[in-house]
Amino acid sequence: MTSQAEGAKQRWRRQAAHARRRLLSPLTLRVLAINILALAILVGGLLYLGQYRESLFEAKVAALSTNGAIIAGALGEGAVGGPPESIALHVEIATDFVRRLSQLTGTRVRLVDEGGALVADSRVLLSRDREVRARMLVPPVEEGRISKFLGWAADFFADLLPLGRPLPLYREPVQAIASEFPEVLQALEGEPASAQRRTADGRVIVTVALPVQRFKKVLGALLLSASGEDIEAGVREVRLAILQVFVLAFAITVMLSIYLAATIARPIRRLAEVADIVRRGPTRRVQIPDFTSRRDEIGELSGALGDMTAALYDRIEAIEAFAADVAHEVRNPITSIRSAVELLAQGGDADRQQKLTTIIQDDVARLDRLIGDIADASRVDAELARAETVDVDLMQLVRTLVDIQRETGGSDAPRIDVDAGSESPLVIEGIEGRLGQVMRNLLDNAITFSPTNGRIQIRVSRDEGLARISMEDEGPGIPEDMSEAIFDRFYSERPESEAFGSHSGLGLSISRQIVAAHGGNIRAENRRDESGDIIGARFIVTLPLPV
Repeated sequence: MTSQAEGAKQRWRRQAAHARRRLLSPLTLRVLAINILALAILVGGLLYLGQYRESLFEAKVAALSTNGAIIAGALGEGAVGGPPESIALHVEIATDFVRRLSQLTGTRVRLVDEGGALVADSRVLLSRDREVRARMLVPPVEEGRISKFLGWAADFFADLLPLGRPLPLYREPVQAIASEFPEVLQALEGEPASAQRRTADGRVIVTVALPVQRFKKVLGALLLSASGEDIEAGVREVRLAILQVFVLAFAITVMLSIYLAATIARPIRRLAEVADIVRRGPTRRVQIPDFTSRRDEIGELSGALGDMTAALYDRIEAIEAFAADVAHEVRNPITSIRSAVELLAQGGDADRQQKLTTIIQDDVARLDRLIGDIADASRVDAELARAETVDVDLMQLVRTLVDIQRETGGSDAPRIDVDAGSESPLVIEGIEGRLGQVMRNLLDNAITFSPTNGRIQIRVSRDEGLARISMEDEGPGIPEDMSEAIFDRFYSERPESEAFGSHSGLGLSISRQIVAAHGGNIRAENRRDESGDIIGARFIVTLPLPV
């Protein structure tokens, strides 16, 4: 029971590990990482919002400058007194102006005189030697837990991003306001100026200083300051909205990435598993998963693997059949030789020994010829795969072979006529030696079956993008229903006048193999006269012409 429990536990662990691999395969992780990285870069850039933030602060400065220009103009017109040569600010009137006008603008307004001393401050109310300072409070904001978390996350990632130039620290001056605010000194010289500072708690303060003038004379400087919390709050809201969109986009990206990776990884994994089964050498054909309906690269891969596997199985079966045929064909002469040797060892008269010796010599010659043809057949595929193709003129090739046969043939050899149709070359791309072997095999076959002083007709022509070669003889023809069987290995239908074992029966099989490797076709048929009687055989070879 313990061993069974351990076995079940191990199986469960293997299944769980396999499930994890299927869910988070390396391809899935890569697709997910790439998609999330692109999304993170985009969101990071949006979270920065530097240009947007700067534009808001520029608008803030422009608004303060407009309000300040109105207040400075009012002070220059209504809060001054004294003769023209010694005109100066009227402190009480100016203070009242500052307090009332600052309430309309909603900003803090401070006024300094020509010497840089603070004259009025909208945050300080004076009443019978009592000083009251006003301070703006931030209204409370109710946030949910999710909003708080997203806001914290937005602020956290924003803090990790570069903020540009650092801002100087804002400090509340005690007396000499001009020394703490360089923009005030610039305003006292008649030029408006602005600045940004950051408080100790991180808030941004925007200040604008403008000159208070009367008849081109600078009577003081007006300093307007406002907090940038509204801008920071607006930027934070935008960041929060972006982060919310990011969370949604992140979830969608993860799901789509897993789906995309699954549509790629799952079929590839299935193909790999089946390929591993094929590699281990199964005893039966294994069906490759068919994904060609996908009409994409994986579909093309599955189709190519299916074709490759089918060709591999066909080749294995062909090799097995070839080996069986070879064993069968070789066994016959070996058996004959063994029987002759055993009889020869028993002795006998000289005539009997001579006959047995002749049998042995014939069988050895047959065996030698058979082994040579078998070796040539086994080399054809490898040679066709390695050899480089060249331009081959089929008309010239046929004429050369016919000329050689005419020179070497005897007086009773059949007459060979060549009908080329035209004298123009008929050029294809192929292996000249092997194509010559096909023509020799067909010509030898026609000569073998032709009667004494018979006639062989060879026709070479073009036929709709194909080179067509037909070879006709006047022999007995092809046995009924054997037009395909004659191309099988070791087919041995020979004339009665020919000695047994003179041919191995591989010539036509090798010829078909060579023609097929060149993308062509070879077939055989009987020639018949008007009454339907067989008057010979015809072999037709078609080979594709270059486009």
